[in-house]
Amino acid sequence: MDVLKGHIVRLFALMALLSDLGATRACGENVKEVAVYVTSWTDDIPDASVLTCINYAFAHVNDTFDGLTVDNPGRLYSILDLKRRNPRLKVVLSVGGWGSGNFSEMAADARKRRLFAWNCRRLVWDMGLDGIDIDWEYPTQDGAGISASPDDTENFTKLVKDLRTILGPKRILSVATVSSAQYINFRDVLKYLDYVNVMTYDMGIPPFHNSPLYHSDKVQNISVADAVEVHLNAGVPKDKIVLGVPFYGHGIEGFPEGVKNTDAHLVGNYFYNWDDEAKVPYLTDREGKFAYSYDNARSLWYKASYAKEQGLKGVMCWSNDGDDEVGTLLNAVIAGLSGVSIDEE
Repeated sequence: MDVLKGHIVRLFALMALLSDLGATRACGENVKEVAVYVTSWTDDIPDASVLTCINYAFAHVNDTFDGLTVDNPGRLYSILDLKRRNPRLKVVLSVGGWGSGNFSEMAADARKRRLFAWNCRRLVWDMGLDGIDIDWEYPTQDGAGISASPDDTENFTKLVKDLRTILGPKRILSVATVSSAQYINFRDVLKYLDYVNVMTYDMGIPPFHNSPLYHSDKVQNISVADAVEVHLNAGVPKDKIVLGVPFYGHGIEGFPEGVKNTDAHLVGNYFYNWDDEAKVPYLTDREGKFAYSYDNARSLWYKASYAKEQGLKGVMCWSNDGDDEVGTLLNAVIAGLSGVSIDEE
């Protein structure tokens, strides 16, 4: 019955979303993004029929700082094959990720920067990709064990400009940004970008929420709504913000690994709680201590509804392998973007 209910929710959500898309195209405006990241180290295949974009993670700046390498290219080809099922689907190659370095050296050298951009163009054309997503975590910061320089922010702008010039105007160029909107001069780079994927997650670990929509006493520093506000203040318009949502959680030491968020409330010896201020669930142990911070269908629906209400470009999900076989989490995102209600847990 739960599977049937999920399909019915998706059907109504898709009908509403397709109606919105038709109206949007008729008005000549941007279509809402429904995007997922797909990782090179998993074998899950997303439902291409309900997505506008798949970001493939990852490629990396090579060791000579003048090109890039792609993790598991065979996996990428299998994702590109999904475009046969949905000709409007875009597949974008994401370069970087946490701990992926060589950006600073590449971006600081004009020749290497342009060679890198030409290598991106070659891959885009040869593989049939729709664009490039730069996930440099983060310019001027070496916390991930990568090289960094005070000049990285300025050089990031130069890199994005070169990529746009060499990729041309018809290919997607996006960036992934930290929730605090630091490290990037948005007012200089926005004219080259199609949109910004805001990583509104990893904002806290137990006893704090991973991705709280609003503030509560269990929010460490910043909420999702705060992250949108600081990006707006940095100059990013609403129609270029794609809101990131997590299909994973953070647990205390000893919490079982590999638990899907759809099943988290079933884990033995832990108890489900709902923070109605932050609009996210969490689990506590037998002593009542905060044990697991995560998102479920209910909280993802709230976030997608927020994105719709705020007029944001859409929602992106990290990552597809965190969902279950019937797409419970993605269904909730689509429903929220479409204005369709779901049963609250």
